[in-house]
Amino acid sequence: MGRLFGVPVYVAPSWFLVAALITWVFGGQLDRVLPELGAARYLVSLFFAVAFYASVLVHELAHTVAALRFKLPVRRIQLQFFGGVSEIEKEAETPGREFVLAFVGPLLSLVLGGVFYLALQPVEPGTVPGVLLAGLMISNLIVAAFNLLPGLPLDGGRMLRAVVWKLTGKPMSGTIAAAWVGRALAVSVLIGLPLLTQSGALGADAVDNVGMDTVMDALLAAILAAIIWTGAGNSLRMARLREHLPELRARNLTRRAVPVAADTPLSEALRRANAAGARALVVVDGHGTPVSLVREAAIVGVPEHRRPWVAVSGLAQELTDGMRVSAELSGEELLDALRATPATEYLVVEDTGEIYGVLSAADVERAFVKAMARPS
Repeated sequence: MGRLFGVPVYVAPSWFLVAALITWVFGGQLDRVLPELGAARYLVSLFFAVAFYASVLVHELAHTVAALRFKLPVRRIQLQFFGGVSEIEKEAETPGREFVLAFVGPLLSLVLGGVFYLALQPVEPGTVPGVLLAGLMISNLIVAAFNLLPGLPLDGGRMLRAVVWKLTGKPMSGTIAAAWVGRALAVSVLIGLPLLTQSGALGADAVDNVGMDTVMDALLAAILAAIIWTGAGNSLRMARLREHLPELRARNLTRRAVPVAADTPLSEALRRANAAGARALVVVDGHGTPVSLVREAAIVGVPEHRRPWVAVSGLAQELTDGMRVSAELSGEELLDALRATPATEYLVVEDTGEIYGVLSAADVERAFVKAMARPS
């Protein structure tokens, strides 16, 4: 859609599905309240759907502005089937900032609910503006109340995480507590939402309990429960990832390398590497400056009987600035550097510029999987 505060805003394809669903459902309600609208009720309903998601965008903007204020990078804002999400790339440094970051979204939804309530006061009831304002007021209050539920991945769960983090001094403890509360919340939604709507229907018309409304309520509850359960599980996995990330150190994962000239036969280069106990080859110019890295996959693809006639330069990838990484990098900084310039091998250098070795992306991936497999 564009950029707000420098952050790109996207609309997922699923949004069009939920916009059509809101238009259809709200249109049916308008037919009972304002039957004189006729087919125009769907145009009014579509306006409501767009206005509602504009409110969701404002909710997400609150998270984004707070994150930028705390100097946390935000990859994007995305509007999707069930609301929206602000993709904040780094974790808040303190529990206080985490609490504020989570609370500003529901707070702004509450403020919007109040604004729509005030705007509703001078409007005549039973009119199109009155119905729209009332719908937007109620929907924003529901968004605020739902997000304040104390379980991950909801904002209330992040607030609970911040509180436990503050009390224990351990962010992982906060994540575990909030994630399990989120899973309990998912089960409660799955069981409780249909019972709640059925009890309401009994008060109005007992026949509604056995109709399509019951099936739709159960389906909605199942979808919401699945989203909450999955989000809680993802939060646990991300927390474990962040806990183990510091174990990924470029210096520890780097392979020893030997420098070779561009016209060196592959068989000779491999002989030198074996003699030196090295597992990587760096192509250098006449001054000893590295110019390219010999790709491991390319070496494997050359039959042994052809290696004396194949120069290493034909198997090498030219070095770019992004393919030079510091030996001091670790954790998220290391992964960010590799993600910025995708490659199979990287030249690892000391702060002085001296060659330390070659880092294979495959070695980083294996170390990452191994670290994630260890219990927290």
